[in-house]
Amino acid sequence: MTSRSIVVVTAGLGQPSSTRMLGEQLAAATVTALGEPAEVRVVEIRDLAHQLVDNALTGFPATELREALEAVAAADAVIAVTPIFNASFSGLFKTFFDVQEQDALTGKPVLIAATGGSERHSLALEHAMRPLFSYLRAVVVPTAVYAASPDWASAGRQGLNGRVERAAGELASLVAGRPATKAEDPFDHPTPFAELLAG
Repeated sequence: MTSRSIVVVTAGLGQPSSTRMLGEQLAAATVTALGEPAEVRVVEIRDLAHQLVDNALTGFPATELREALEAVAAADAVIAVTPIFNASFSGLFKTFFDVQEQDALTGKPVLIAATGGSERHSLALEHAMRPLFSYLRAVVVPTAVYAASPDWASAGRQGLNGRVERAAGELASLVAGRPATKAEDPFDHPTPFAELLAG
């Protein structure tokens, strides 16, 4: 049986990063809610920063960036997490999705989440992130998860953990309703040699 593929795209800048921690928590909750095998890959955009700038200027991704973009395109679901700066997603986060192939997220289940210093930035999920992924024609789950600094201290079922479980359950339901995707191997259907000669 083909296992599901979940890619966490995290734009945290720190080491360790609360943004990555939130992404991993959402991924673990999604796998639990899914109740079937799933491969989770974390893409740290921070590590691709220089390659992103180079790609934006040249149009050609370096190896690590290309592999990350292909992983997102081939995933059964994406969990996208960014820190909030100046009431919106980070520039690094936006650049990653700017260089992604145009139709890579079409119809793909996406869970959006963000971290920030205070609760007053939580609406950035609705006025910035949700429109971005709607424009990319992704299927965004209804519950977005925002974690302000105080949320980590009150992570019970009524707090952050409850929101994580609800959003993860929604993502798992979308994933379970779709056939598992498998990245197509270009060598699966080679062009016959006689056809190449005739061409």
